[in-house]
Parts: sequence; structure tokens; C-alpha cells
Amino acid sequence: MRDEHHAPYRATLAQQAPIYIGQLYEIERVAKTLSVDARARMRTEKSKPLLDALHQWMLLQRQRVSDGGATAKALDYSLRRWVALTRFVEDGRLPIDNNWIENQIRPVAIGRNNWLFAGSLRAGQRAAAVMSLIQSAKLNGHDPYAYLKDVLERLPTQKNSRIDELLPHHWTPLTTG
Repeated sequence: MRDEHHAPYRATLAQQAPIYIGQLYEIERVAKTLSVDARARMRTEKSKPLLDALHQWMLLQRQRVSDGGATAKALDYSLRRWVALTRFVEDGRLPIDNNWIENQIRPVAIGRNNWLFAGSLRAGQRAAAVMSLIQSAKLNGHDPYAYLKDVLERLPTQKNSRIDELLPHHWTPLTTG
């Protein structure tokens, strides 16, 4: 009986937070086109009051839910990290979230389970080194296949004193023709 009584409240609780968050991301859609300083001003004017309202709402909701439940844990998690979650407002250079870096490390996180079966510690270390080179090549704007192919072809004749030329941030493909 108690669950039935609180079911509408839970639905409202689950619906309200995404509304606040959606409004923040709507502000960011406009802010990302602005200069760093203008973005910081816009965040101070528009995002900060919204975040303050969200924070107050979360504190109120936390008082209403019983300890130990999933909702209480979710609210506690966010409230404990509130300073870090809202730091983007203070600095126009910071993104609102860490989605970009999460997407960059996803292949490593997914591959981690596969690498348990690399055969040995040394094989796992080699796989990690290759993955690091691939991700670094991507971050430096290179096609990873072209980069690795060229580096592996040049490596046997590359002088040790010039080996750093083959690192992704220094690499220049050889021109053929």
C-alpha cells in the first residue's frame, strides 16, 4: 500500500531532475559558440541560478526520501560531489560534462576485459602500448592505420637518436611520389 501511495511522488522526482539538466544543456548549446569569457558570463547569469535551484530542490528531496534506497543514494552521490559537478560555471574553458573523455577511453575500458586473456603480462603490456599509440595518433589528428603502418615500416631503419620523430605528436608521414 505504501508503494502505491508514493508512486506518483517517485515519478515526479524522477522527472524533475532531467528537466533541470535539460535546461542546463540548452544553455550550453548556445554557450559553446561563444568565447571563453562570454561563455563564463552566460553561465554565471543563466546556469548558476538554475544550478542553485537544482541544488535546493535536491536537498529538499533528500529530506523526503528514506535512507538506503536507490533515490537516496543517487541524491547523496550528487550532493557529495556538488562542487565538482558545478565547477564548469566558474571556468568558461571547462565543458559541462566529461562525455568527450569518456568516449576517448571507452575502447580501453572495453578492451580491458579482453586483455585479461592476452597470454602473459608482457603481451598485455604490449597491447597497452599499441592502444596508447593508436589513441595518441587519433588525438593528434592522424589515421591510426596509416600512422602504425608508416611507423612499423620506418622503425627498423630509424636511428635511435631520432626515434622521437615517430611519436604521434612529432610524426609526419613520408611523402611518396
